[in-house]
Amino acid sequence: MWGGAAVVLMVVLVGVRMRGVVSMRFDLQSGTSKCVSEDIKANAMSLGRYVVVNPYDESPLSDIHKVNVRVSSPKGNNYHYLDNVKSGDFAFTAPEKGDYTTCFWAPEKNPPATLTIEFEWTTGILEVELKKMYEAVTHIHDEMFTLREREDEMQQLNRKTNSQMATFSLLSLLVCLSVAGLQFWHLKTYFEKRKLV
Repeated sequence: MWGGAAVVLMVVLVGVRMRGVVSMRFDLQSGTSKCVSEDIKANAMSLGRYVVVNPYDESPLSDIHKVNVRVSSPKGNNYHYLDNVKSGDFAFTAPEKGDYTTCFWAPEKNPPATLTIEFEWTTGILEVELKKMYEAVTHIHDEMFTLREREDEMQQLNRKTNSQMATFSLLSLLVCLSVAGLQFWHLKTYFEKRKLV
């Protein structure tokens, strides 16, 4: 019953990549671009989050602190594309294996500005949950076998105890009948000697 579920989980785990997280903070000059690549296996889920860091803690972020962002596949398909943003998120399931690229570029500014970007890219998110589920299923599977072994031991002990009880009951009955027979014989001989019977 659990063997099939364990096999299915194992097959899924083999097909899913180990969880990887790319978390970084980098500077981007206006008029330039920076790209980050991540090797992602087919059917792996990928999440990303980026934000332009506010250099002025007390005031709101100005419009010059905006970037363009594009996430593309190894074949050039776009999975996320936004212009003039201060922050954003993306999520996709990779249909193909290969290097997926996230590019940030800042439009030309006069005077030039330096933008600080925090970027976190997580891949293979489902694997951690699948590993936990697999460990739980494996634990339950092992526990079931342990319980089956204990059940077999208890049944054998029960059979042995029942057999011993039957033997001792029969022996006890024989002893009682023997004692009753001896008492009957003793009383008979006693009364015959006294000539009461």
